[in-house]
Amino acid sequence: MIRVEHLTKEFEGNSVLDDISCTFEKGKTNLIIGRSGSGKTVLLKCIVGLFEPSGGEIFYGDRSFTKMEFTLKKEIRKKIGMLFQGAALFDSATVEENVRFPLDMFTEMSYEEKRERVNYCLEKVNVIHANHLYPSEISGGMKKRVGLARAIALNPEYLFCDEPNSGLDPQTAILIDQLIKEITEDFQTTTIVNTHDMNSVMGIGEKIIFIHNGRKAWEGNKEEILFSENTLLNDFVFANQMAQELRKAKAR
Repeated sequence: MIRVEHLTKEFEGNSVLDDISCTFEKGKTNLIIGRSGSGKTVLLKCIVGLFEPSGGEIFYGDRSFTKMEFTLKKEIRKKIGMLFQGAALFDSATVEENVRFPLDMFTEMSYEEKRERVNYCLEKVNVIHANHLYPSEISGGMKKRVGLARAIALNPEYLFCDEPNSGLDPQTAILIDQLIKEITEDFQTTTIVNTHDMNSVMGIGEKIIFIHNGRKAWEGNKEEILFSENTLLNDFVFANQMAQELRKAKAR
């Protein structure tokens, strides 16, 4: 579990996050949603530790990540898996080498143990017979799956996904969502997904935090979201649905 208490973040005197408090639950897909510029990416980066909060605290379990010394934060970061928006694979490394990278960095496993773990992770995301290929030789959807395999290589307690469906076609996006959900359940990770994709929200949104202009404007789940009377949330949800319908109509 990850808990955020009264989090604030400022850049050069401008408030980007304002008094955000929320809990992200273990074994569930926790989604942060909101318009571009709402602060959801800044929130995610504060939780991961890429940004230092201006105020408030972040807890991993019952330990204050905000107040930890660097060496203790490093131990927490070893328990974190991250799927970046663009997959962020190393172009000069093969699929196998990309997935093996965190094992090379943080473990003393033998080569055979590493290879066994790599194959297990690739099988988990339905990538087979691709160990020898380079990122330039695989599709965008496969890159995301390889990125997800790398994210779970160290059997993380915490999994962060930043816009995992960005740039993907609808069918591939659904596949990535289902893989994230399955991995969350199988590994019992505390998974946080930063997204503006309503298909993801309605597909895997077990816990949803809606951010508007740097503040938490709504909290709930996918069953509750369509019946909310929150005007800001409704404007976001139905504007997204209309945009998706327009895109589908243009594709016909």
